[in-house]
Amino acid sequence: MGGDHYFTSTPESSFRPKSISVMLAGATRNLTTAGGVFSPDRLDQGTQVLLDYVPEPPATGNILDLGCGWGPIGLTAALESPESTVWAVDVNDRARELVRLNADAVGVTNIRTARPEDVPDDIRFSAIWSNPPIRVGKKVLHDMLLSWLPRLEQGSDAYLVVQRNLGSDSLHRWLEDELPANFCVSRTATSKGYRLLRVRSGSAQNSVVSHSVTE
Repeated sequence: MGGDHYFTSTPESSFRPKSISVMLAGATRNLTTAGGVFSPDRLDQGTQVLLDYVPEPPATGNILDLGCGWGPIGLTAALESPESTVWAVDVNDRARELVRLNADAVGVTNIRTARPEDVPDDIRFSAIWSNPPIRVGKKVLHDMLLSWLPRLEQGSDAYLVVQRNLGSDSLHRWLEDELPANFCVSRTATSKGYRLLRVRSGSAQNSVVSHSVTE
């Protein structure tokens, strides 16, 4: 595939759509994927862990799926929270096109696809759900998280799923060190080699959570 990475804007490979069946929001969905995006053959394990353990999305407001790929996280949020607006954000043009196709397939109209730079600066988020692109490198990843996490509304949560062997614990410590003092970072679940990190915008005393840990 050469330079055809899922975190590039325009994949070099030909667009060859294929159908897969996945369980999202309690039902089997027939969706479209293609090469040149993240995990085109199946629902990847990290995303499954996030969807298994994340709480229900807020009923209203703006929800961010950061690094949306072909859309399983954003589609789930849109299905479970029909009165919200879900922003499916990705640098990859093909990923955003697949999200649009899949939104039509499952019948949701409350999902918007966008490049990162096209999300209005005044939008604040009632939730952020993400399987972040760890393989882009630390600097790009850190810059991305420091750009988006401060856009959480007060008292709102971001959930990030990160593989333990790819630095979930060091990312946890880095977030604690680098985010403003009114943010609290905690681990809410461990499953199948992944950590689910919660980042809350708000006072630390309002940010205590019980850990749901399984292996």
